[in-house]
Amino acid sequence: MARPRFLPDNFSLMIIGMVVLASLAPIHGHAASIFGQLTNFAIALLFFLHGAKLSRQAVMDGLTHWRLHLCIFTATFVMFPILGLLLKPVIEPLLGHELYLGILYLALLPSTVQSSIAFTSIAKGNVPAALCSASASNIFGMFITPFLVSIFISQSLSQHDTGSSSAVLNIVSLLLVPFILGQICRSKLFPVIKKHGSMVKVVDQGSILMVVYAAFSEAVIEGIWHQVSVGTLLTLFIVCAVLLAIVMLLIHYSSRALGFKKKDQIAILFCGSKKTLASGVPMAKIIFAGQPIGLILLPLMLFHQIQLIVCGILASRFAQRDESLDDQ
Repeated sequence: MARPRFLPDNFSLMIIGMVVLASLAPIHGHAASIFGQLTNFAIALLFFLHGAKLSRQAVMDGLTHWRLHLCIFTATFVMFPILGLLLKPVIEPLLGHELYLGILYLALLPSTVQSSIAFTSIAKGNVPAALCSASASNIFGMFITPFLVSIFISQSLSQHDTGSSSAVLNIVSLLLVPFILGQICRSKLFPVIKKHGSMVKVVDQGSILMVVYAAFSEAVIEGIWHQVSVGTLLTLFIVCAVLLAIVMLLIHYSSRALGFKKKDQIAILFCGSKKTLASGVPMAKIIFAGQPIGLILLPLMLFHQIQLIVCGILASRFAQRDESLDDQ
């Protein structure tokens, strides 16, 4: 029996499970310190594997479609942040300062890779271009997101300087260096990764679950559930859904106005409107090192569930169209 579309996937359920586990049995003290070191190792391994998985040839094949990539890049790193800043007078009174920072943080993140490509493929869009744009978004996002955070968020966090040299060093050592090493070793490692894809998936998802558990353990100890009520969670859900709807509408009409073909419009829609949980959670741990990140991650995790559901429905509808009528 197929899983209903409105239900979360298994990984989403595991993330919810980590939040529940952290709420009931948060890790603390010396155990938390050791777990933090293990989490850093898992993050480095995650980006090493991402580097080993990414095909340079696929990237080169997609680079020629520069107008499409520029449009996706603008949606991801210009339009999203501008919306996050413009909506502050509305969102901050509704959710409070810390949850607003979480909304702003997700607005500064790069696009997803796997799901952007998967939804573009399901919807019969331009898959090579989606692969190139989503991959490039994550690579450049390792630099752009910390830079944007240092400009727009660090001023609001009094306890920690997110633009400090130590944060930059952590980005380089835990994200960039492993990624480059993965690219260097790709010719030898890729056959192994392809053969043992399930093991790679365990590392990929496991590192995210570790960060979520550690982050919410710290947040629970500091009283996150005394700060976030059911009403606030509902309001946050609505805010995330409205933000996604605004972005999708802007991308849909602007890509049509710019004269892109239907397959390209689909790639722009799915790559430009989505935000990465896989990179966003590890990045938050590094960028906000020493800062409680439970409330900052909460909007991202909720937005992630909403975008998967909405994009899944849209991809199925696009797939049912008559491609012969595209661009007529």
